[in-house]
Amino acid sequence: MRAMVYRGPYKVAVEEKDIPSVEHPNDAIVRVTLGAICGSDLHLYHGLIPDTRVGTTFGHEFIGVVEEVGPSVQNLKVGDRVMVPFNVYCGSCYFCARGLYSNCHNVNPNATAIGGIYGYSHSCGGYDGGQSEFVRVPFADVGPSLIPDWMSDEDAVLLTDALPTGYFGAQLGDISEGDTVIVLGAGPVGLFAAASPWLMGAGRVIVVDHLDYRLAKAREFAHAETYNFAEHRDIILELKKATDYLGADVVIDAVGAEADGSFLQHVAGAKLKLQGGSPIALNWALAAVRKGGTVSVLGAYGPAPTGIKFGDAMNKGLTIRANQCPVKRQWPRLFEHLRNGYLRPSELVTHRIPLEHIAEGYHLFSGKLDGIIKPLVVPGAS
Repeated sequence: MRAMVYRGPYKVAVEEKDIPSVEHPNDAIVRVTLGAICGSDLHLYHGLIPDTRVGTTFGHEFIGVVEEVGPSVQNLKVGDRVMVPFNVYCGSCYFCARGLYSNCHNVNPNATAIGGIYGYSHSCGGYDGGQSEFVRVPFADVGPSLIPDWMSDEDAVLLTDALPTGYFGAQLGDISEGDTVIVLGAGPVGLFAAASPWLMGAGRVIVVDHLDYRLAKAREFAHAETYNFAEHRDIILELKKATDYLGADVVIDAVGAEADGSFLQHVAGAKLKLQGGSPIALNWALAAVRKGGTVSVLGAYGPAPTGIKFGDAMNKGLTIRANQCPVKRQWPRLFEHLRNGYLRPSELVTHRIPLEHIAEGYHLFSGKLDGIIKPLVVPGAS
């Protein structure tokens, strides 16, 4: 089969790999019909995630058709059209029993730190991902779900990570009616995080980024007020002015380790890897939220120590909530939001890239070129 293969930082290719086989009675093999490149895939591409091994296939956002099932699989059959959440999870451990699928204790040798994720390094279990023609899906009765007939493929693939993660960020904010919510980052997850607070009663949503075309999309898609931090000497002062010098009730960090905004922190974190990424977005979140407010963290950071202003968090009495999204837990409510027309995730799709050209897709996405917001990956397209 054809599959994207990691060859080192900033180097990916498409090569022949063996078609995966059923290794356990609970496995399924899924033929991928549509995948995506996630902003967090860029952390892998840039060499920031520990134990990302040469030869690995990335891709934790994908849908497809069931090609084969193990003898114990009860809920899927060959030919089913399925969406697969990015979490690999067992469904029966202490954490899964509480709906914390992203914290599953049985699918990753590093489970005390993180659960299993498709295509996201051996730090996350070493599972090959969906930027390929076929994927092995463990615990096939637990994670995948049938795609409803009324749902398009492009909406479905964005329900495997980007939309649920953005929505989860707003949930972690525990938003009350009339709250002011600031979202740092206008990538796909940030845009979904900005659209979601309205469904929870927010009174204002403000998005901060430095790319004008993404801020324009935030105004159009999420009906948000926007600030380009590159146009202000002190973005925190501007945000304080905009919130009566109190700060926002909730701030969502949808940026993570590769944040711009501080040359020194970006070089130390994202380039020299002296810390677990640039802490600038998270420190802005701690500064921009009001005393007693909530900071929700969706952005990914590495395991190395990072210069977070934790003393500010303590002195302001903040609540900080963070986790990888338990995707399937979000689906019932998100399905209803799609059916009712409140959310149209495919509106963020800007590029449809054939698998054979995925190296160009990573180049465009990494460089924020050609107005790119959300690139999909199409196996078999020319």
